[in-house]
Amino acid sequence: MGTDGRVAVTPGIARLHAAPSLAGPGRLGLVTNHTGVLPGLRRAAPALLEAGARLVALFGPEHGLHGTGQAGESEAARTDPATGLPVHDTYRCDGERLDELLIDSGVDALVYDLQAIGARFYTYVWTMFDLMVSAARTGVRFVVADRPNPLGGLASEGPPLDPAWASFVGRAPIPARHGLTCGELARWLNARAVPRCAGGAAELTVIEAAGWRRAMTAEATGLPWVAPSPNMPTPTTAAVYPGTCLFEGTNLSEGRGTTQPFEIVGAPYLDARFAPALAELALPGVRFRELSFVPAFHRYAGRPLRGVQLHLTDRAAFAPVRTGVAMLATLRRLYPDDFAWQRPAESGERHFVDLLWGSDRLRRAIDAGQDPLPLCDPPAPPGRWAGDDVLLYP
Repeated sequence: MGTDGRVAVTPGIARLHAAPSLAGPGRLGLVTNHTGVLPGLRRAAPALLEAGARLVALFGPEHGLHGTGQAGESEAARTDPATGLPVHDTYRCDGERLDELLIDSGVDALVYDLQAIGARFYTYVWTMFDLMVSAARTGVRFVVADRPNPLGGLASEGPPLDPAWASFVGRAPIPARHGLTCGELARWLNARAVPRCAGGAAELTVIEAAGWRRAMTAEATGLPWVAPSPNMPTPTTAAVYPGTCLFEGTNLSEGRGTTQPFEIVGAPYLDARFAPALAELALPGVRFRELSFVPAFHRYAGRPLRGVQLHLTDRAAFAPVRTGVAMLATLRRLYPDDFAWQRPAESGERHFVDLLWGSDRLRRAIDAGQDPLPLCDPPAPPGRWAGDDVLLYP
């Protein structure tokens, strides 16, 4: 709950539930998953049907409609048992295939309601983008039922993605931590990126999250936390993710297969030097504790690892991207013969960390022994990079 014991924010989907006409006329498709709930935790899809919305189809992202898929997976379900509605899997579907999916679904408008976490490489925003592009090409209206950015909206971090490094973990030149809600990001994308892909903008409506203010993090909204994906269990996980997700591009474990993914990192070759070296950096808002752990699955499953846990001491001062980059540079300096970058098969000749960072500049700087922190850029108000005309909330 909020500091006064009440829910402080009404998400866009709750406003739509109270007034289905906000989505406009015609048959609606709902882009949703397990995070698509009302503040009382009731699933939005059946609630919208009961409220009279002309909902005819559901569209699921990575991890699937019910959120059971791990990273890189979705679900096979084709019908939602709670509503009887057809479920369309959008994961790894774009371009003409996605256009055909929208046409075949028979919808006149798409309503997007997914809880993202404010990081460029979290794929829900690119599901939104791909669907906006297809909506623009097929004449389907696009409605964003907005939700708060759980990291708040006062700061952004990291350079914009280089379009030459575009992928499903980054389609357009936004910072790694962008500081926008999905509704604000939709406005920016629709003005600057969708027309280049679709030949014109989508017909976009944003149903704002009433009561949200840029200084609010997830805890301040009073809304219940529903883990957006299997490895995003808490608001603290989301807070560190824009920095520690970069470890997915290395030969360290980012904590998948434990109860604290992204809050802990480790590897078989780390030793007692790592935690003290990070402490010496005096990074704002965070302390590091040495620990040992054994992942139950994913990288190094069943093997004892040594590493560190990030403990946040000042959420406002904490800069997750700069922290993650400083940790990577420290690893390269302390363990030059053991630390390595991953190159997943699906990225071909490209290192995965380059796709996450949005260029190869970070990897090259760290490998050359250069200080990579200037690449992060100082945290900046979202209006400085996105334009104040995009912002919806004070």
